Amino acid sequence: MPYTKLFEPGKIGNLELKNRIVMPAMGCSLAEVSGEAGQRMIKYYADRAKGGAGLIITEITRVDDETGVGTPNQLSVTNTHMIAQLSRLAEAVHAYDTKIFVQLHHPGNQTPSRLIGGKQPVSASDVTCKVIGEQPRPLTTEEVEGMVKKFVTGAVIAQKAGIDGVEIHAAHGYLVSQFLSPHTNKREDKYGGSFEGRMRFVTEIIKGIQMYCGPRFPISVRMNGNDYLPDGIDDEEGIRIAKYLEALGVQCINVSCGMYDSGSTIIEPSYYAEGWKKHLGGNIRKAINIPVIAVDNIKHPSFAEQMLEEGNCDFVGIARGHLADPNWGAKAKAGEDKLIRKCLGCMECFRILNDGLPLGCTLNPVLGREFEWGDEKLVKNGEGRTVAVIGGGPAGMQASVTLAKRGFKVVLFEASGKLGGTVNLAAVPPFKGMLNEFIETQEEELKKYGVEVKLNTKAGLQEVKETGAEAVFLAAGGRPIVPNLPGIEKALTAEDVLAGTAEVKGENVVVIGGGVTGLETAEYLAKDHKVTVVEMMDKVGGNLYPSVTMHLVQEIMKTGGMIAKGKALTEVKDQEVTVKDMKTNEVANIPAETTVLAMGVRADREAYAELKEAYGDHLILVGDANKPGQIYDALHSAHDRAFVYCA
Repeated sequence: MPYTKLFEPGKIGNLELKNRIVMPAMGCSLAEVSGEAGQRMIKYYADRAKGGAGLIITEITRVDDETGVGTPNQLSVTNTHMIAQLSRLAEAVHAYDTKIFVQLHHPGNQTPSRLIGGKQPVSASDVTCKVIGEQPRPLTTEEVEGMVKKFVTGAVIAQKAGIDGVEIHAAHGYLVSQFLSPHTNKREDKYGGSFEGRMRFVTEIIKGIQMYCGPRFPISVRMNGNDYLPDGIDDEEGIRIAKYLEALGVQCINVSCGMYDSGSTIIEPSYYAEGWKKHLGGNIRKAINIPVIAVDNIKHPSFAEQMLEEGNCDFVGIARGHLADPNWGAKAKAGEDKLIRKCLGCMECFRILNDGLPLGCTLNPVLGREFEWGDEKLVKNGEGRTVAVIGGGPAGMQASVTLAKRGFKVVLFEASGKLGGTVNLAAVPPFKGMLNEFIETQEEELKKYGVEVKLNTKAGLQEVKETGAEAVFLAAGGRPIVPNLPGIEKALTAEDVLAGTAEVKGENVVVIGGGVTGLETAEYLAKDHKVTVVEMMDKVGGNLYPSVTMHLVQEIMKTGGMIAKGKALTEVKDQEVTVKDMKTNEVANIPAETTVLAMGVRADREAYAELKEAYGDHLILVGDANKPGQIYDALHSAHDRAFVYCA
């Protein structure tokens, strides 16, 4: 369908934008150690400009080197040395008729001291962010005045570099937000107390930018429509702040919500619906006369169009959607909605960033690595030579697409009658339906790049040889781990349960394994059973982002379920399981009419030996067939090995 509103030109102040798609600021940690915009960051943003964004707002950009570090490799506008590379970033984005703002940022009490050389974090007051867990010291009045100058200096540097405008990050519980919100502003000087006092810090920043950059230089303010904390900014206060900012002469309001302490409201996991907070932007838009950008957990172009049609915003913020697919806008414009890799809400991007690494994405193996691994770097030397891929799960499909882009003729074998592998089962638990859409997208990619798909074909050496393949990519996945323990034959596997091929009996169900599969299977079963999850480690969730783990645990426990950590399965009986405490060796029994194993998988290499003998180094293992892991691992290994394959 044509998206007339989405691709309608728009304006922020006097700045004309080619469409209504905004890529809002997201930390990417792709800058150089110096804080400059190097080749990796420039390529990252240029790809999103090429992919159809009308406006790009850079990641949180540092204005203070002493107390304001947000990530290890953060973009900086703290001195004039940054201008040269920042200008190259602007040029790269402008080449695609896309505009770019720099977001001016200071984390305040939401930065750990390890990022600022062990110094105590600073804030509006001595209110501790519970997530960071370090008490900040309040900035003195003189220090606040000095911080205003740092924000203004950052804007001047951005303007000199040819950046089209700036955005003041006054949301998400960062420093400016800490002054705006009564939750964190307990000051008694001119920067606290009354509403006007709480607004003074952002007011002085705005007026300073207007003075030095001129009234026509666009200023956007990203603000919370609601803090989602009892003593924080609520909907009514959010509207009042937006009106106040409009009166100061800013050209745009970018509406978001939440703080670190309000949990998942700040960055939504998969269990939040599209548009769940659309009222925040919608109500503010009704109250002011300047454009509103709103982030509404948007996955689909059709929903973005709906947000604009309903008047919830003037510009749609497509954040993680641009991480999962840099061509989100271009594909929407071309009517290729099915080809868009849509964000799952798995939170892997933020887990990776919080580990101090550059940004990564479950569905996009190129994210953060565009400069080294992008399509422009593909060696297109396939020349129609045949490569066979065994296994039609995500890894097999990703390898097939990457090889096809290189010019190989790809024949993909799948033993079952459906592509997707175990992801079809992973999509069964609540709130995991986006995985089905991802499989549909991969299927569309196979069609687009001419991959020959052979379903219901269990491939061995003979089948592969018949294709004339010069190489084989083995992506046959993994098989559930079933330990050799007394009574284990009585247990089911999570795969059996999610596939519906095994009956779950009785009230009490024990799930063995507290990783992602175990927790999601337990959540799935909890609606009809009392579920206990048994995990050997002292924590559940594995590498899941904390807010996702917390949700799963809460869903299990609110239906009467339990989480037993530090326990190992020793025996499965008819009505119970026996477990051993990993520290004390104490043995206990847990009621269980049904036991479900979710203990991970082992690589499936059934065809490995004969293929290895025939193909040698031209047999390449990817996904779980190489090393069991998550979808992220499968797609990355498949992309990279297909990328570097050399005949």
